[in-house]
Amino acid sequence: MKKNYDVIVIGAGNGGLAAALTILNKGKSCLVLEKHNIPGGFATSFVRGRFEFEASLHEFNGIGTKEQPGSCGVLLNNLGVADKIEWVPLHEAYRLISLEEKIDVTVPIGVDKVIKLGDQLCPNGGKYVKEFLDLANSISEAMTYLGACHGKPDPEIMKTKYINYMTTCSYSFKEVMDKLNYPTIIRKVLTGYWSYIGAKDDDMSFVHLANMINSYFRKGACVPTLRSHGLSLAFEARIHELGGDIYFNSQVEKILTDETGHVSGVKLTNGKEYYARHVIANCSPHNVYSTMLDKKAIPEKALKLANFQKFSGRGFTIFLGLNKSPEELGIKQHSYFVYSSSDNLKVYKQMSKLPHIAGQATVCLNNALKDCSPKGTTILYITTLFTDDCWAKVSEKEYAKMKNKMAQGLIKQFEDALHINIHDHIEELAIASPITYARYCLHPQGVIYGYYSQYYDGLMSRIQMANENAFVPGLRIGGGFGERLDGFPSSYKSGANEANRTLADMLKEGK
Repeated sequence: MKKNYDVIVIGAGNGGLAAALTILNKGKSCLVLEKHNIPGGFATSFVRGRFEFEASLHEFNGIGTKEQPGSCGVLLNNLGVADKIEWVPLHEAYRLISLEEKIDVTVPIGVDKVIKLGDQLCPNGGKYVKEFLDLANSISEAMTYLGACHGKPDPEIMKTKYINYMTTCSYSFKEVMDKLNYPTIIRKVLTGYWSYIGAKDDDMSFVHLANMINSYFRKGACVPTLRSHGLSLAFEARIHELGGDIYFNSQVEKILTDETGHVSGVKLTNGKEYYARHVIANCSPHNVYSTMLDKKAIPEKALKLANFQKFSGRGFTIFLGLNKSPEELGIKQHSYFVYSSSDNLKVYKQMSKLPHIAGQATVCLNNALKDCSPKGTTILYITTLFTDDCWAKVSEKEYAKMKNKMAQGLIKQFEDALHINIHDHIEELAIASPITYARYCLHPQGVIYGYYSQYYDGLMSRIQMANENAFVPGLRIGGGFGERLDGFPSSYKSGANEANRTLADMLKEGK
């Protein structure tokens, strides 16, 4: 087995897989080390009874079409995996239900369709929707330009062509929306996706959520026919095609450094060592700094940044296999957002408490992939977030009871919102709490959204600081805790970005 590589990637999650392919596509040698026996991290599936459950993916934005690929479609094509993945497009964005205000609206995909919905919601609603989507699209175009010029934009171009970005980039979502003063119903219906970022309106960067909304409504969303496990296997196959190595059941214990403090390789829990002057860690900086590096190798400013950033949403998901079809149960949409209130600040606060049921993002996979489960059955995922480490206060004795209580509450909330009965048709049920996520991926506190997105520590500020955050020579950290924040597309992009920065580091060293 080879011992020396140009680059070693820790973790075969989305970010690690994208990082490895970026390195290999440039002709460098690369080893991926993964503690599990399969690739993907959260991007995987598992079987219970006669159902195969998707572990985390709701839907994938940014793919686009072959004729007009979105940003992630372009990335997958550049990495050489696009032809290995088949997609099924969604025709609706989500059904939004707010229990307090009795809002129940199904939001389509496509700018013209969303504008038409706006006219149905309130007088001149279509005009407000068009204005917002035009603004969001100009934000997306500015972000594309910033990416293309690698952080060195022309100030005159930014002040003229991308003035909307310059005007809004330093403000929270709440501040910009308050200034625009749209009708409440328009504002609430357009922003159902906020829980995919998991931040409060007065903390969340406007450009971050606006860019996400534009991507979904303008470019659409889809799901892979072979689910996210199929995605991960496509990446693994491409890595092998390019001569890369992936070793499973190989957990990294230490990142090795030489006498100068530069990375020199890694050591596994079984004692084996592999050597490279560059390592990309697809994991939390908290894990890297607390357990993987010698204390003397960690600059004080690295610890200060990690301690400054706070954790975002901790995940809780129930996986349901139901013995009736979606049609029989009355489940018509693929994606649902059910909130106790349309007030984002109120829901976010409620998500800090146990066993409060504040809101959920729910997916019926059969309404995208018709044959994903046996005929006459349904696969349903219900996910909620916790905005505080409240599960740390649950004793081992009370853990199972609390987990079941939360599951029952989420099921009832969904039943009450849709006026249906699913409880009596449960054939299989699996529950993943923050404890499960912490055990499976070693994420602190069971975090599934990385570091919390704040407008002073959000998408754009992290991108601008990315090159200054390479604290340990030869080490880059990417994935869901990276500058692109959480989500499948973001994790892929973060991994690829850190790989490109690693390649630039190697060039500087004459390698």
